[in-house]
Amino acid sequence: MSKRDEFLREQKILRLATLGKNKVPHIVPVWYRYSTKRFHIGTNTKTQKARNVKRNRHVSFCVDVGVNAPGIYGVMGQGTAELISEKRRVRTIAKKILARYYKTPDTRAARELLDDTDCIIEITPTKFSVWNY
Repeated sequence: MSKRDEFLREQKILRLATLGKNKVPHIVPVWYRYSTKRFHIGTNTKTQKARNVKRNRHVSFCVDVGVNAPGIYGVMGQGTAELISEKRRVRTIAKKILARYYKTPDTRAARELLDDTDCIIEITPTKFSVWNY
């Protein structure tokens, strides 16, 4: 596994950029899972990011750490996104995402997030840029 892929699997926050209906960028930090060269983000179809992806599949993303050299490393890129809405698949992927952030899925917060997740944004990257200092 490449250093880039290992980094993306380990980190916890991805900044997702989508385009609104007036072509205004919308950037939001999200929880995610990186697996098989794709990003998965659980959300609700009512969110701005989901509505934007439905209108325009082109997205950008950034995952980075550090503020002082030599501990700065980051990955940014572009890709195409699609909304997954099939209930069984959404629930399966959402559980895998939440498992990265909660020790147990039985917490109230984890259950509430799972219940509110009715779609998954799946991003297939088409371009990566990596930096480190």
